[in-house]
Amino acid sequence: MTRSKHTHERGAISGLQVTVIGLAILVLGLGSFGIWAFVSYQDAQSNVDSKIDVAVAEGKKEQADEDEAKFSEREKEPNKTFKGPEDYCGLTFNYPKTWSAHVANDVKNGGDFEAYLHPNEVPPISQDQQFALRVLIQQKDYDNVTNQFQGLVTKGDLKQSSTASQGNQGVRLDGNFTKNIRGSAVIYKCRAYTITVRSDADTFKSDFEKIIQTISYNS
Repeated sequence: MTRSKHTHERGAISGLQVTVIGLAILVLGLGSFGIWAFVSYQDAQSNVDSKIDVAVAEGKKEQADEDEAKFSEREKEPNKTFKGPEDYCGLTFNYPKTWSAHVANDVKNGGDFEAYLHPNEVPPISQDQQFALRVLIQQKDYDNVTNQFQGLVTKGDLKQSSTASQGNQGVRLDGNFTKNIRGSAVIYKCRAYTITVRSDADTFKSDFEKIIQTISYNS
């Protein structure tokens, strides 16, 4: 009988040990889960904070860029007035006051009238240099001037459309004039002259659109 009692006691102790071990495993499991959950939360919170910081920074940059663009546009006002030679159709138009103008050939001795306009300072004159605006008044027939671009129009480098200035009809060209020049131009006939006003880069397109709305000449 005594031996049987001890046998039952050993069984009871083994059951308790199993229970304790199970609880220990459960506690360790819950602890590990808690640590994992906390770390995951911290990571998620860090990601959220990082995204918020990035969004705030981007928002500030966009606002700064917008303010800078508005300031730059305000700085261009009021406009200056460009005046070409009276003997060469008396061409006039308005342009930003932050731009400089350089007349390369003032036609005192005849020839073609050439002028270049650009923000701040006009860079050295060359065919490949991009200018905000080129003004060319040639003693050439209008059809001869416009026909020289037909090859580029046929290839698709330039898109041709009609335009008008104060009732005077002309041609507009948009696209690639050369490998380095991509912009827009308007061409008008004025008696024995042909007027070409061209922008050499899409950067100046918004200014170009405003300028050509103010073009006037003695037809």
